[in-house]
Amino acid sequence: MKKIIALLLVALMAFTVLASCGKTETPVDSGKSNDTTKPDDTKKLTYAFIAKDVQNPYMQKVYEGFETACKEVGAEPLYKGPEAATPEKQIEIINPLVAQGIDGIAIAANDADALQPALTEAREAGIKVISLDSAVNAASRITHIQQADPEKIGRGLIQAAYEMVNGEGGIAILSATAQATNQNLWIEWMKKELDENADKYAKTPLVKIAYGDDDPTKSTSETTALLTDPSIKVIIAPTTVGMLAAGKVLQDKKSEVKLTGLGLPSEMAPFIEDGTCPWMYLWNPIDIGYLAAYTMAGLSDGTVTGAAGEIVKAGTLGEKSIVAAADGGTEVMLGDPFKFDAENIAEWKTVY
Repeated sequence: MKKIIALLLVALMAFTVLASCGKTETPVDSGKSNDTTKPDDTKKLTYAFIAKDVQNPYMQKVYEGFETACKEVGAEPLYKGPEAATPEKQIEIINPLVAQGIDGIAIAANDADALQPALTEAREAGIKVISLDSAVNAASRITHIQQADPEKIGRGLIQAAYEMVNGEGGIAILSATAQATNQNLWIEWMKKELDENADKYAKTPLVKIAYGDDDPTKSTSETTALLTDPSIKVIIAPTTVGMLAAGKVLQDKKSEVKLTGLGLPSEMAPFIEDGTCPWMYLWNPIDIGYLAAYTMAGLSDGTVTGAAGEIVKAGTLGEKSIVAAADGGTEVMLGDPFKFDAENIAEWKTVY
């Protein structure tokens, strides 16, 4: 009997062990989530490029580079801009983007200061704000994408104008808008070049500054008006819209007035080839947009903060330094301006 009882106890113990091994216990609720799933780091960020005006071919080329880089970093690009190059119209574009909650804004400013309230609101909403081509003031941005050293541009254009007229004849400047920060900075350096070398430029004075507002029609009429002054022998147009308009006027009128400035090779090739514009300068606008998007990506992932001394990893452009800017903010420098003339325009006119 004892033997039977012992066998029954052994069987019962074995059953208990097996049952406990197969049992699924309900964990005690500690008040903490047991979900170890990581936050969605794959959410696509949205970056908007706000052009001076959407019809400007130069701005369209900037966006081309911006779009390419956005795709490389996995962001969604937006192309925005007003029909007319005014700060008021840009503000009307900024406000809905803030409400939409996008992640970054890169803007080519029509006015350095007028955009500050709208951009301040954007930054307070957590949007990364940078400027490119034409800067907003330092308080309105994290950093600025600078196409080339403003001093080299300004002094270089005056030196080119002097050489084109052999030091004999007045200079006129056909700018964009009176509030455009990049234009005004270049003009400031043009004036410094003239003032600091007064003896050299004694016979090549700055006669007039005209503003075409980056509008083809107004730029055309302003160029026509400049030609009524016989003392003007060379026009500097530090704007692609102004360059094209001035080139057409000078060519149509078979004027002997020379033209230089900042123009798109694809647009200015006929005027370089016929001698209306002996040579001009520019950088690759595609690269400006490309650098802007990579800078935005660095700000988004925290690899840069916009402080001087930091390095932006800019894809195919390599590494670019963030440096102190003249306005107290910082900027990322693209490189030196490039000279386009009769010897190389055929090569570049098919590029941009």
